[in-house]
Amino acid sequence: MKIGAVLFDMDGTLVDSHGAIIRSWTRISEEYGLPLDDILAVHAGRPAWSTLESVAPWLGAEKIARAGARQLEWEYDDLEDVVAIDGALELIEGVTARNLPWAVVTSADERLARARLGAAGIEPPLLISTDDITNPKPDPEGYLLAAERLGVPPADCLVVEDAPAGVAAGRAAGMRVVGVAGITGDSTVTNLVEILALLS
Repeated sequence: MKIGAVLFDMDGTLVDSHGAIIRSWTRISEEYGLPLDDILAVHAGRPAWSTLESVAPWLGAEKIARAGARQLEWEYDDLEDVVAIDGALELIEGVTARNLPWAVVTSADERLARARLGAAGIEPPLLISTDDITNPKPDPEGYLLAAERLGVPPADCLVVEDAPAGVAAGRAAGMRVVGVAGITGDSTVTNLVEILALLS
C-alpha cells in the first residue's frame, strides 16, 4: 500500500491523558448520578456530549450540553500527568524523517487538544478538532477533512487509532487503520514504533 500521509488520533494514541479523563468523568457521574462504568465503556473517541447522549439521553439536550461543557472545563486545567505515550515522539520523528505529511484528528476541541499536545511536547503541522467539523467520530468527516487539507487522497492515508469509534471513522473514510492499545484495526501493533515498519 502506498502511504501518503499519517493521521493520528490524540488521546490514548499519542497522548496519555487517562488520569485526567477518569477524574473528569468521575465528577460528572457523581454529579448527575450516572454509572461511571457505562460512561467509560463508550467515551473513547467521542466528544463529551456524544458520550452523554449515548449513556443518558433522558437528561435532555440542555443538561447534556451543560454537563459536557463542565467536563471540558475540568479537563482544560488538569494536565499534571498528561504525557506522550511511549514511542509517540519517536514515531513522529520517523514520520517526519520520511517527509510524510501528518495530522492529529481528535474528538477534543481545539483548546483541549492544544493543551494536551503541548503538555506532551507534540506540535502537529495540522490539527483537526471538533471545532472544525459537524459530525464527530465514528463519522469520517474529521479524517476526510484532514486528507483534504493535506492534499492526499483518502485511500493513501494511514490512520492510527485506539478506540472503536475512531477505527470506524477511518474505515468509513476509506483509509487503512492501524489499531493500538489493544484495539484491532486493519493492522495492529503493540508499540507505536512498530508503525514505522509499515511506512518503509
